[in-house]
Amino acid sequence: MIHEYLRTLISFAFVLGVLVTIHELGHYLAARWRGVHVEVFSLGFGPALFRWHDRSGTEWRVCPIPLGGYVRPHGFEDPEDATEEQKAAWIPGRTFHDKSVWSRAIVIVAGPVFNFLLAIVLFTIIFASVGQPTVRNEIASVVPGGAAATAGVQPGDVIRRIGTHDVTDVQDVQATVTGEAGAKTTLTVRRAGQDVDLPATIGTAAESSSAQPHGQLGVMFATEAGKPLSVPSAVVAGVRATWTTSVQTLDGVWQILTGRHTAKDLGGPLKIAQLSGQVAQYGFASLLSFMALLSVNLGLINLFPVPLLDGGRLVFYAIEAVRGRPVSKRIQEISFQAGFALLAGLFLFSTFNDLSGFGLFKWIASLVS
Repeated sequence: MIHEYLRTLISFAFVLGVLVTIHELGHYLAARWRGVHVEVFSLGFGPALFRWHDRSGTEWRVCPIPLGGYVRPHGFEDPEDATEEQKAAWIPGRTFHDKSVWSRAIVIVAGPVFNFLLAIVLFTIIFASVGQPTVRNEIASVVPGGAAATAGVQPGDVIRRIGTHDVTDVQDVQATVTGEAGAKTTLTVRRAGQDVDLPATIGTAAESSSAQPHGQLGVMFATEAGKPLSVPSAVVAGVRATWTTSVQTLDGVWQILTGRHTAKDLGGPLKIAQLSGQVAQYGFASLLSFMALLSVNLGLINLFPVPLLDGGRLVFYAIEAVRGRPVSKRIQEISFQAGFALLAGLFLFSTFNDLSGFGLFKWIASLVS
């Protein structure tokens, strides 16, 4: 038990540490590129456990709360809000607020961009070292009592047609079935060299009573380990995997917003810690794959147009570029307050989901009753 907790803690610290470092490194390098002095590069929040200064004068910190980090550019505060002491310390030509909208946008967007680049690098390493696993349109197992089992689908069958739709691959099967919850149809499978028609009723599943049902067959498809790719091919596959993961993530968010999936699917830092420990036991390649997935998620989330996030600042900069002047301070303050409330609410909600998933509240209820 202690070994599992230790593995979870180390894996969580490693995963989050790398993701945060790369994200903030994007901001840092972009700021240096655009001629902005960086005052602080902090990994984690809270009082600094370790700190040191580099030759450029940047203070590097390692803090005890490993839930993020930040880069503080020189002159990040608006001149209207700066004290006389702060203004006196400004280095001419090296302040953030003096830079053009274009330069400021580059500094902000570089964090998420580096997360996508990290995902590409991680996927490339995986594909070049252990290969890219593929999922074949062949039934590996059938869930007892599921729609496929009731229809008579057997392991080894290959799904050729659903109703009148000729399927091309596993993704096509899943996409077709998802939209036909409860539908009566015919599954045409290839078995022992012959096509067999099986009358079937697509199963229905929903994460909650309020979520829109989706169809499912109740099968597991066969997977096979790929062969290591050449570096150029691995890079191409890494870019493709990053794009696919991004699209799937955005689709998942859209399904939650439209009610097709429940918000209970949202996980927080505790869930990430748990999954980090579980994935780590399957080997370093599995951990890298998990990190790539999280890196894409981190990049996308930071690009959402929510004040306090990178995407929210980019929206302000876009408006400033169009109008020729910054958004009013009052609007920015209200937006940042609303953004903080939203992010705090999401953090609390996701943490509640994590604790519920761990059975904490059921355990407390059993003690009270």
